[in-house]
Amino acid sequence: MKLTDILSGSYNAAEWESKGYRLPKFDIAAVREKTFAQPTWVHFGGGNIFRAFPAAILNEVLDTGRYDRGVIVAEAFDYEVIDKAYAPYGNLSLSVSLQSSGAIEKTVIASVTEALKADYAFSDWQRLVDIFRNPSLQMISFTITEKGYSVSSADLDRGLTPVLAMGKVTALLLERFRAGALPLTVQSMDNCSHNGDKVKAGVFAYAERWVADALAPAAFLDYLKDEKKVTFPWSMIDKITPRPHEKVKAMLAADGFEDNEYIETEKHTFTAPFVNSEEVQYLVIEDNYASGRPPLELGGALFTTRETVDKVETMKVTTCLNPLHTAMALYGCLLGYTLISAEMADPDIRLFIQKLGYIEAMPVVTDPGVLNPYEFIGTVINRRLPNPFMPDAPQRIAMDTSQKLPIRFGETIRKYIGRGLDMDNLVLIPLTLAGYARYLKGIRDDGTPFVPSPDPLLEELMEIVAPLEVGRPDQDWSCLKRLYSRTDVFAVDLYEAGLGERIEGMVKELYAAPGAVRATLHKYVVAR
Repeated sequence: MKLTDILSGSYNAAEWESKGYRLPKFDIAAVREKTFAQPTWVHFGGGNIFRAFPAAILNEVLDTGRYDRGVIVAEAFDYEVIDKAYAPYGNLSLSVSLQSSGAIEKTVIASVTEALKADYAFSDWQRLVDIFRNPSLQMISFTITEKGYSVSSADLDRGLTPVLAMGKVTALLLERFRAGALPLTVQSMDNCSHNGDKVKAGVFAYAERWVADALAPAAFLDYLKDEKKVTFPWSMIDKITPRPHEKVKAMLAADGFEDNEYIETEKHTFTAPFVNSEEVQYLVIEDNYASGRPPLELGGALFTTRETVDKVETMKVTTCLNPLHTAMALYGCLLGYTLISAEMADPDIRLFIQKLGYIEAMPVVTDPGVLNPYEFIGTVINRRLPNPFMPDAPQRIAMDTSQKLPIRFGETIRKYIGRGLDMDNLVLIPLTLAGYARYLKGIRDDGTPFVPSPDPLLEELMEIVAPLEVGRPDQDWSCLKRLYSRTDVFAVDLYEAGLGERIEGMVKELYAAPGAVRATLHKYVVAR
């Protein structure tokens, strides 16, 4: 059983389907021919999240028979991905959805019609130029991570031959402008807040420089600023897509599916002909398109207003997912866990995040309307976090905690203050922040040392708690004032917010003795 057999027609469909593989219902060759002549969608970033989510959504759309164009993927960073993960398999891939029940769904993804290297050194560049000059093109999109939107002065100095992704995209937009100022939507699908503004800022940085250096006409900048011509919508995307999993590889091999080898490129991209991901997914998009779009709603995408996208993002980041992740990460590290799914079998931790979300954060959440906050948390707790196929670790989630706390908890505290709510209702959020002072000590609850995860403020914050010792109730605790009054870490001065002394008391309990972390967690979770 090989992916290329599907393209050549030399496969037994009944055999594939008997083993649980969903095959494309559409005519792959016809879709590829139509897309080559009249492309509508180019996606930058050929990684795992693209194949498991946007490409899979389009695959669902094509299966309905109500759309006839695929997506062209362009890779602007790691060209080995094209050579090793796309070309050998005729641009097909296998999506493996890993469900919390232990079941898996296997779907052959055939919506990608071309895979191109977005660089001037390759002949693919001329094909991209031709696509961008084609009036049929409606949308370009991105899953290149937040770092992919970066701009450097050195790259700006390169003129019309930049090497960074945003520079290359701007060069292609210049081609579209030269072809008649044709309309286009520039759509980020990366997991970062207000992502449309990030891609817009990157594009404008290059365009403004080129106009200033007389490398492009002033009308090019006017074109990009004209929302009847070019739009930069926001979106919220949420789906966990880890590296190819050994268990998945073994299951596929047992089926007789041969395309299951691991791929690691020189740039350390980890991929495979298959992509494993969680079953739950959300893609909420601002419906602001300059010249139509693929009907992705037929595959489950939600199209709405910018205001609603922002509400969904805020709901996820400040209430329904990210704060729960951080609370689990801090206490998971202290209690010696290495898997989030294993933590969910711990009654104290499960009750901790359940009450933190439903009781303490929910009173200040804004219901976005398109997704119910209560149902969102329920899915997180009952299906996403317990998923045994998701090898996510508290140590990974604990990375950059100092940068996450202001949004994940500080915003909730601010809303409590702003709405005049009773701060005595906050118990588990203070317990989470108290756990941070214990985590920074780098000593587990059993007394063994651990290395806290990388963080730009790690050394500075660890130095603050350095005088504290586990098992010394009579020690000087004044260093905590230095920590919990830092607005750069917590978004508010926790003493001015009326929480500082309460948190200090919890810290003293957490430091009381080996085993105190478990005892303190259990005490407050049960009492709450």
